[in-house]
Amino acid sequence: MELTMKPDYWDRATRLLSRRDPALRGLIDAYPEIHLRRRSDAFTALARAIVGQQISVKAADAVWRRFVTAVDPAHADVAFPAVAPAAVAALTPDALRNAGLSQRKAEYMQDLARRFADGSLNPESWTTLTDEALIEALVAVKGIGRWTAEMFLMFHELRADVFPIADLGLQKAIRLHYAGEHPLSLDEMQALAETWRPYRSVATWYLWRSLDPLPVEY
Repeated sequence: MELTMKPDYWDRATRLLSRRDPALRGLIDAYPEIHLRRRSDAFTALARAIVGQQISVKAADAVWRRFVTAVDPAHADVAFPAVAPAAVAALTPDALRNAGLSQRKAEYMQDLARRFADGSLNPESWTTLTDEALIEALVAVKGIGRWTAEMFLMFHELRADVFPIADLGLQKAIRLHYAGEHPLSLDEMQALAETWRPYRSVATWYLWRSLDPLPVEY
């Protein structure tokens, strides 16, 4: 599977954000060699997001390995295996639960797989959709809320101007760098982020780095 390297807007974004925002300039200078990067296909990224909901990273990795083995034992030891929607849709609920998914997550996974298999979710059509239109299409899937959809837009679709304001880590980083950890309302955070358009995804990514230097990849 081909991985996407640095997004084509990344250097342009870091230059603009560095000019506009001293706090971001410091973070950008501190992390010069890392950036957003896609590591999987659309279905696999969303399936992995469902697996990881409300459990630790360690537990999610363990369940994911069991899930991949249930779908295709030949890929059990592959670092970033692609998972075929049709193969997941063909699994029974019992097989998904035996792989470590809860009853609810098994239902979510089969709904997602069916939508990809029948074409009602078609990644080839997404390039024509606005961010909000794509989020709306994704949250129609059982188990995918707005936060998960926003993470997908940032980390898989590499959309440049996503601002996941409900993310607690982002809120913490904004308070740390712009308010000395004092309370800021969501409206105040939204207003601050207006200066980061059209690269709020990039600003968010660097703010996360100030809390956790190791980047997440989907």
